Amino acid sequence: MANEIDYSNLMHNAMRSLIQDVLAEVKINGLPGEHHFFITFDTRHTEVEMAPWLKERYPTEITVVMQHWYEDLDVRDDGFSVTLNFGDTPEHLIVPYEAILTFVDPSVEFGLRFESSEEEEHGAEESAILSAKPTKNDKTKKETGQIVSLDSFRK
Repeated sequence: MANEIDYSNLMHNAMRSLIQDVLAEVKINGLPGEHHFFITFDTRHTEVEMAPWLKERYPTEITVVMQHWYEDLDVRDDGFSVTLNFGDTPEHLIVPYEAILTFVDPSVEFGLRFESSEEEEHGAEESAILSAKPTKNDKTKKETGQIVSLDSFRK
């Protein structure tokens, strides 16, 4: 048994599970209302599969948009696959959850950001970006995005 609880890893797993749940819901019911996603992932991850021309054009990371047109969304325990349109060229992508760097739904100002272990070693803080639009009952108070540092909860 380890000497301490690895909250960082547990938090990343929980955030990846949330992404899986959201994508599974979208697979069944489609994107509701104005919801859409910006998903940035590491194209160097060994399990990422994408067209060679895309990998050449985006050798380290790419941000894709799931909004008006997407096909063949498949959600698995280890990642998802989807066909997206790149300049009128449909391309199939396979993205493991571990490769995701950010997941943002700007329609509700929600986002998650994952930091790599390489960045952690250089002192970067791990953080989850969490925010929400004001509700109809709270018109006078405007909430802005907050970055919640996981370091503040560590010993």
